Amino acid sequence: MKVAIVHELLVKLGGAERVVKKLCDMFPQAPIYTLIHNPDKTKEWFRGKKIITSSIQKYYDFYANHRILLPKMARAIEAFDFNEYDLVISSSSAFAHGIKTRPQTKHLCYCHSPMRYAWDYTHQYTGNMNRISRVFAAMALHKIRLWDYETSSRPAIVLANSKHVQKRIEKYWRRASEVVYPPVNVTRFEVHPGHENYFLIVSALTAFKHLELAVEAFNQNGHHLIIIGEGPEYWRLKGMAKENVELLGRKSDKMIKEYMEHCRAFIFPGEEDFGITPVEAMAAGKPVLAYGKGGCLESVQASISGEFFNELTSENLNEGLKKLLRNEKKYDPQAIRKIAEQLDESIFEKTIQETISSLACTELCRGVTIS
Repeated sequence: MKVAIVHELLVKLGGAERVVKKLCDMFPQAPIYTLIHNPDKTKEWFRGKKIITSSIQKYYDFYANHRILLPKMARAIEAFDFNEYDLVISSSSAFAHGIKTRPQTKHLCYCHSPMRYAWDYTHQYTGNMNRISRVFAAMALHKIRLWDYETSSRPAIVLANSKHVQKRIEKYWRRASEVVYPPVNVTRFEVHPGHENYFLIVSALTAFKHLELAVEAFNQNGHHLIIIGEGPEYWRLKGMAKENVELLGRKSDKMIKEYMEHCRAFIFPGEEDFGITPVEAMAAGKPVLAYGKGGCLESVQASISGEFFNELTSENLNEGLKKLLRNEKKYDPQAIRKIAEQLDESIFEKTIQETISSLACTELCRGVTIS
């Protein structure tokens, strides 16, 4: 089969981009179609890949801000031509599922989430705007919601990255999906005896990650916290942090592996659709303290591989940390790793291949051969 991969924005390295990287490993000849590409931010994983950008790339090169290009994204994603491909795999958090393909081209969508800012976070997205801007933003988001729902029927099959996302797909798109957890390279991590006396966060530094709660909590408790990642919240968090809280900025995968394997525990203060980094920490045998909503409920097991806190406050996070420290001697690193092994990338790869085979089989049964 001739295969193409579609991903909305290739402007950073995060969990969704790890999925794209794994798809590239599975289909090394497949080009990546994306609305906007920032090669400086993504070359570590995608150097040498054929990347095809959309008509709005030129605006990003000038403004360096993809958010102001939101109204142009739906039309731009529909403008891509996939007539030469047998299979297109979209990695979608907002627009990628809306590509247009001919009837003979099969479209498999891996959905990280229906677009959050159009459905779940509309009020947070417009909350800091003035009244006039809020009115125009509300009108634009209404159009985007209509487009999002109408185009949700275009993929032949939708795979959800968690049960949490599966429910949102059913609610907003009114269609069924199968759960396939994102790929985690469990074998990359090793379990080491003991730990160094620091807690760890690896995350993009954005507002909805709620990292300020962790900074406030560790300012109060005095434990050593290391935060790895970059993003628009960096300087605000840096200004909040006391001496026991270190922000290290962006680090290589090799360095992140070292920090994961030697931390005392991993802290995950935000609500995520799945959350790959907590599973990576568990692959290193480390317990996780996570906010008790979203995809982490499907990976972290309370009292076995970590603990949860249930309110988005620094006080509640510290209560969860106290519970984790009380149970610290009970956590078995090998048992924690076994939980992570159930989410290894080999399972993702096998399921994707089986899904593609089922698509091909459907066409053969109809008398159409994909070659």
